[in-house]
Amino acid sequence: MKLSELTRRQWMKNVGIGLGAASVGLGVGNQDAKADFVTKKVAQRGTEYTGAEATPCKLVDGKILRPAAEIPTISETDVLIVGAGPAGCCAAIAAARAGVKVTLVERYNHFGGLATGGLVVHILGHWTTDANGKKVQVVQGIGEEMMKRLEGMPNGICNREFGRNPTLDSEVYKYLLVEMLTEANVEIFLHSWAIDSIIDDNPDAKTGNPVVKGVLIQTKLGPHAILAKQTVDCTGDGDVFATCGCAYTRRMYHIGLPCRLGNVDKIKQVEGVKIPRHLLGDITPVKGVRWVNMNGPDADGLDVRDLTRLELNHRKQIWKNYMTLKNTPGCEEVFLLETAPQMGVRITRVIEGTEEMTLEDAKAGKVYDSCVGYGGAWGGDHIGWQIPYGCLLSKNVENILTAGRSICGAPSMSELLRVYPNCWSSGHSAGVAAAVCVLNNTTARDADLKEVRRILKEQNAYLG
Repeated sequence: MKLSELTRRQWMKNVGIGLGAASVGLGVGNQDAKADFVTKKVAQRGTEYTGAEATPCKLVDGKILRPAAEIPTISETDVLIVGAGPAGCCAAIAAARAGVKVTLVERYNHFGGLATGGLVVHILGHWTTDANGKKVQVVQGIGEEMMKRLEGMPNGICNREFGRNPTLDSEVYKYLLVEMLTEANVEIFLHSWAIDSIIDDNPDAKTGNPVVKGVLIQTKLGPHAILAKQTVDCTGDGDVFATCGCAYTRRMYHIGLPCRLGNVDKIKQVEGVKIPRHLLGDITPVKGVRWVNMNGPDADGLDVRDLTRLELNHRKQIWKNYMTLKNTPGCEEVFLLETAPQMGVRITRVIEGTEEMTLEDAKAGKVYDSCVGYGGAWGGDHIGWQIPYGCLLSKNVENILTAGRSICGAPSMSELLRVYPNCWSSGHSAGVAAAVCVLNNTTARDADLKEVRRILKEQNAYLG
């Protein structure tokens, strides 16, 4: 008799398991939670490998050398977006709506970047104050569409009133991004790290600069190539533009690790006890759940030793704070719900563009002929600022743009560039610009900005 033909009772008898023991260990009688090892099909034998197919690196005279190998092409596309954080998702949706084929690559298993995996759920930076002292929402377009859709979803967003800074739920936002990206027919590769860029063997005839033709991604089956007419680096860390020869600066800044607490609504005030409310963070759309931000020290967000050290230290600090709460009378039911899967890296690489923004220019309301976007202030406490196209554009490499915290800005702009409403704005701009270049068969440097602005306005973006 084949194993697949055995009944449950026969199988238990053969392996010496009594029915009484099975009822406890295997959940017999509980049809919703049974472990049925009999009727499940066995895995297919699969493809066998001898090992000769492997091409490991070689240690030669104390040096590690990687052998040359042909890379298989997994996709060819019009616009390739690398990094599916707030900027990358907006870029992908915008480009797809403009009428080109879009491919989106993300290293994690979800979309949203630090807004989801980083638990940075507070939406700062989409308000400004006009000359009459009134609040104006300057980040609109796809970002505003996302917030409106979150309003219609259970526990999607709270504090969504005019002039306030809302808070979203990271899990709801993850789902919403799946909906919006699949609605736009974006080709998606998750679990894929960008490890290198692909450069045309011939430089650009007009500028003599290298021309980006795509990206290499690392997957469980090894490296694969994605060829593209235009590439947009939305990794936040400039992982693509750093490999293709773009000039950039590398910065250190605060690195933290947010977390979420549960049952905060069950805290009871005990007479004579001071509750450490600074450890309770801020509200979220979910009752009894609060998120706790962490600034962290300045460190190198590209250095694996720094990242590892901080990850360990931050988890110790989070647990210490949690124990302080837990041992406070009245706070016994509070529990640590979640620590962020992603470290809260705020800024690392910043591209050297053909134009640079400064905080002084932003606060002075500098006007750019090349304006393709608009940004706001943290609390709407000053006027808005234009985003010039040159901040997205590499000064020395062709057909690569960037969006998000890595666009060209002075160190003083870091706080404004990194908050994700402003990443929505620059991502929206980069996606439309890349699509226009594909449709017009031009380089990114020669983008028709009049057409870019027309499509952005058609997609409800605010340009001042």
